[in-house]
Amino acid sequence: MKEKRPNLVFLISVALTLFICLWGIIQPGSFTAAANGSMNFLTTNFAWLYCFAMSVFVLFCIWIGFFSKYKNVRFGPDDSRPEYSNMAWFSMLFSAGMGVGLVFWGVAEPLNFFIYPIEGITPGSGEAMKFAFSKAFLHWGIHPWANYAVLAMALAFMQFRKGKPALISSVFIPLLGEERVNGWLGKTIDVLALFATAGGVATSLGLGVLQINSGLNFLFKIPETRLIQLILIIALAVVYIATAITGIDKGISFVSDLNVKIALGVMAVLVVVGPTVPILNNMMEGLGAYLNNLVGYSFAVGAFSDQSWYKGWTIFYWAWWIAWAPFTGSFIARISRGRTIGEFVRGVMLLPAGFSVIWFSVFGTLGLHVDLETAKLAVASTSTALFTILKQYPLGVPVSVVIFVLICTFFITSANSATYVLGMYSEEGTLNPSNKSKMIWGILMAALAAVMMMASDDGLNMLQILSIVAAFPFTFIMLAAIPSLMKGLKQEFPSLSSSGAAKPLAKPEA
Repeated sequence: MKEKRPNLVFLISVALTLFICLWGIIQPGSFTAAANGSMNFLTTNFAWLYCFAMSVFVLFCIWIGFFSKYKNVRFGPDDSRPEYSNMAWFSMLFSAGMGVGLVFWGVAEPLNFFIYPIEGITPGSGEAMKFAFSKAFLHWGIHPWANYAVLAMALAFMQFRKGKPALISSVFIPLLGEERVNGWLGKTIDVLALFATAGGVATSLGLGVLQINSGLNFLFKIPETRLIQLILIIALAVVYIATAITGIDKGISFVSDLNVKIALGVMAVLVVVGPTVPILNNMMEGLGAYLNNLVGYSFAVGAFSDQSWYKGWTIFYWAWWIAWAPFTGSFIARISRGRTIGEFVRGVMLLPAGFSVIWFSVFGTLGLHVDLETAKLAVASTSTALFTILKQYPLGVPVSVVIFVLICTFFITSANSATYVLGMYSEEGTLNPSNKSKMIWGILMAALAAVMMMASDDGLNMLQILSIVAAFPFTFIMLAAIPSLMKGLKQEFPSLSSSGAAKPLAKPEA
């Protein structure tokens, strides 16, 4: 029997994650200093790179999904069809891609932009309101989803069309060759993917725990303490690991479907009991401002204005989404077998962006429709902003209870999807990882989130910093994925016509 070699990607990634955890526990001061220094260096010197990369992702997705001759190419054999219904597919990709951050920032972000806008805009003014909605739409709109779609397309093509392992390194086989990808370069890419995934998801888990604790305090007067937050992480880890173990068809799909239904129900109720007409008006005008300024917003880094605002918001978001790309891209690829590139781009980039626009229109209007003093009170604590605002509206308490459930389901969906993907990475790209791998990574993610929160008085800031640092090297990997995918498509379809069908070979002369 052939002796099984140790999985170096798994071992190095686990060692790196444990090292970060131990550093945060043993020397929190030096850890905080190193993280702050890294963040300041990256956001000061490479803000341009993040904006450039995200803009490239958007342009590439629009071209390949709507105008290229490859838009009808399927992820899999030509006769393959999607494994999951459109609703199940959308529910899973949306829940995994946005996570609890959508609830966490739904009220808090537009409020922040309204009260503390960029330099040159009067706080609390109509211009500040337009700025608030258009920037929230930018940060949660087509850019993050194009970022996910680029990597997911390349992965799905290599997995289902070429039969390669579900590893980020597989994306580069057309560009680098199989020998290099199987060597140290490919292993390095896969280790970076694992670490970026752990860092990005730990950020979301930390945000979720903070808001769940805030919800418990609002509803049941349970104190907001580190001990309570640690207990919450442990309890939720048990649930998300259990649902990851049950697999995609049962555990993950079920929770994702429940998640989206709750979110739709909450929005519908709030549109009725909230300021209905202002919600619709803000959505229309905010969307118009977003689309009108899309090009300028996409390339803005604060070079001519308030650079600190961009470093704290837009650049952080681009880094956050890039940090999530290996996990979310891998998960979206895993559930997209049989879909064409065109329908994939429409489903991954446009539908979730549209959902986010509606979400921020509803929750942002709730926050901006109260008096200024209440708004300032709400924005003072991001984790409690949503519950503070809901107090001001009819059915505020029952809606808060439902929101609390939604936060939990978002938390669980993001975490169980990430646990599944990390298991795939750890077992050389298998599409069905073992329960052992999923359990190990489920525990490690919970530990990483807990340590990041305990290592500093400003736990949320530390989690943001970790996300930015983890994302940076992956920016180059994702940019390189585009020419690699194009080379793979050209090799696979040398005679593809503009309609997406292979041109028939010319008949030989008699």
